[in-house]
Amino acid sequence: MPSRALDYFRAALSGVLLALSFPKVGHPAIAWIALAPLLTALAQEPRSRFVRPPGLTHALRLGLLTGVIYFAGTLYWITGVMAVYGGLAPWIAVFVNAALILYLSLFPGIFAVIVRRLFFAIGQGALLAAPVVWIATELGRTYLFTGFPWVLLGYSQASVLPIAQLASLFGVWGVSMLVAAVSAVLASWVAGRTPAGPSRWVPATIVFGLVLGVAVWGSRRAASAEWTREGVPVRVGLIQGNVDQGQKWSPESAAAIFDTYLRMTRQAIGGGAEFVLWPESSTPFRFEEDQTDADRLRALARQARVPILFGSDQVEWRVDGTRRVVDKYFNSAFLMRSDGTTAGVYRKMHLVPFGEYVPLQQVFFFAAPLTEQVGTFAPGADAVVLPVGGHPISVAICYEVVYPGLVRQFVAGGSELLTTITNDAWFGPTSAPYQHFEQASMRAIEEGRYLVRAANTGISGIVDPYGRVVARSGIYEPAVLVGEARYLRTSTFYARHGDVLPYASALMTLALLVLTRRTSRTM
Repeated sequence: MPSRALDYFRAALSGVLLALSFPKVGHPAIAWIALAPLLTALAQEPRSRFVRPPGLTHALRLGLLTGVIYFAGTLYWITGVMAVYGGLAPWIAVFVNAALILYLSLFPGIFAVIVRRLFFAIGQGALLAAPVVWIATELGRTYLFTGFPWVLLGYSQASVLPIAQLASLFGVWGVSMLVAAVSAVLASWVAGRTPAGPSRWVPATIVFGLVLGVAVWGSRRAASAEWTREGVPVRVGLIQGNVDQGQKWSPESAAAIFDTYLRMTRQAIGGGAEFVLWPESSTPFRFEEDQTDADRLRALARQARVPILFGSDQVEWRVDGTRRVVDKYFNSAFLMRSDGTTAGVYRKMHLVPFGEYVPLQQVFFFAAPLTEQVGTFAPGADAVVLPVGGHPISVAICYEVVYPGLVRQFVAGGSELLTTITNDAWFGPTSAPYQHFEQASMRAIEEGRYLVRAANTGISGIVDPYGRVVARSGIYEPAVLVGEARYLRTSTFYARHGDVLPYASALMTLALLVLTRRTSRTM
């Protein structure tokens, strides 16, 4: 096979392996080797040691190819969401999703360019620096242009609890770096870039020693389960209504949907629930606008003496002349006290692009039907914590839970229990609900908190501070889950210090680029 064709094959193989590292069809073991083929393609000798050779464009193409396959394999479901529920013609939905995938692929592309550039300057050391560069690009993907941090490499290990405990120190980034380091060492061996003699064993010994050390430490940490015996216990009831998205806003179905939620809530309370959660946008009416149905919900809370957290759209009005008109829509979570009064409201801060708003509307004008179906939402401004029986809790709405920094912000604000509510009916029976749940569970490990999750069509569940799933529903089935969580005030290293590792990685990457640029000038 010609050299260039082999490079493209390797890049494509990395994309396939990355996509197969995540649920529902993938396996976490695959992630450990996923970047190795791409790195071997990037580890090609320059034509001359003293002349900066061409090849960065080729590296960009390789990284883009890896990224396109990686994200097409994990985000394919977005096309169906936009076509089925967003009102877009299928070809437009494909185009919009392709644009998102291509944008996300820029980050593996940048990764490939940087690694290739470093390889020109320092040779084998570029492969060993690759995990640092990968984390820097994952940081960019998380925060640039509001970010889209879905399927970061470290999330592949969410169910591998000994390894996932590393997130309590360095967040999901630490897990990503460890996984990427194994690929880097393998690539250095496959590409034949390790020096002869005993020193060739040093990088592999260090990396595999780290993996073994993390696994042993993580196993002991998870087995101790110390924090599952601390704090104040609370019986949580999770309501999974399993409401079809096509009927959710139908006026003919509204009464039946609301009655179902009330009945399931009574069932949860009868099972001992002391705090009940409904999913995102669960009320088939606007809570603050429909006094009759709101009073029924308040009466249930008063009768059972149980607080209820639920999702409902919220409207902010303004006066236009003699008329009151809608100024802004918010995707909100309301907390109702046990006496039926409203304890507080959290407004979703990270909105879903092409779902709750259309970014760059002048460019993507053809995607307007997406927000015409559900309305254009405004982002909330504050990471509000809500009081439940004297304990502050937080709520992340839908895909907000994949933002490590936001959830850490809640904990810094005093949250003793992480909650997340979502309407995963949009996803259909795809990989997305499984990916979403595992990404949410990583927040529990990072922050040293219980996480409870209510989803309309699943997966609902309770996750302990070590990432163990205490209770879990299936998808597309009605479910009432009642289980124990705890209000905790513990603190992990990550909760105290945040994204130290990814920002340090970004600075190290920049420093390497600057230093190697100077080196190339002296050649």
